[in-house]
Amino acid sequence: MSNQEKFVGFVTVRTSSTRLPKKCLLPFGESTVLNHIIRRAISYDIEPIVCTSTSKEDNIIEEIANKEGVKIYRGSLHNKLQRWLDCAMHFNINAFHTIDADDPFFDGNEMISSMKMLQKKGFDMVSPTESSSAGGASVGYSLTTDIVKRACKGLDKDTDTEMMWHYMEKIQNLKVKILPEIRKNISKMRLTLDYEEDYWMLESVRKMLGNLTSRDKVDQLFSSNPDLYKINWFRNEEWKVGQLSKKINN
Repeated sequence: MSNQEKFVGFVTVRTSSTRLPKKCLLPFGESTVLNHIIRRAISYDIEPIVCTSTSKEDNIIEEIANKEGVKIYRGSLHNKLQRWLDCAMHFNINAFHTIDADDPFFDGNEMISSMKMLQKKGFDMVSPTESSSAGGASVGYSLTTDIVKRACKGLDKDTDTEMMWHYMEKIQNLKVKILPEIRKNISKMRLTLDYEEDYWMLESVRKMLGNLTSRDKVDQLFSSNPDLYKINWFRNEEWKVGQLSKKINN
């Protein structure tokens, strides 16, 4: 199988989170959130490559990747786009999917659908579904290495590109598609890990359904318990304000 046909996920992770310090190292079942993310990707037959920084604070991340027996790349602390590009070039990868280490219940099937769309339709980027971007945290971005290279052109290697889509939007003639929703009757849910309340929510889901539960079962849980989302939903607006502030500052 060629690199182009492989489904590769770049597990984007650092320990320098500010809202919830070292959230990737929080307990999540028998191991940490990061261990879980790696194992969940493998369960969907997606090859995870841990993509972290060269900061000594992230040495623990390299230790976890090595223990899990997966590839790791260490690059720029702040320039996430450059880190992705350098990782792709290092491992000779033409396209990849972004897996945020703060999205423990991502849907590998959606990720594979996104990658297939990228490859078969000739897009530069396939963006997450609207429900995922609204807090559902089920799928990331599928990107070609070439488009990341174009986004990095002219940027200082230390530029903060956390809001990566801000830089992608500047590319002329960008071929981009939002991944269509594959599920019906989507409930309100916030399943990303930024605040303490998010951790309570994610741990509740894990305890009820297990680490490797399907997104269908997660959907059923929220549908059957219509008030469950309230545990952390109020954090969504605060998160959106923070994202907008970062975009304006860039």
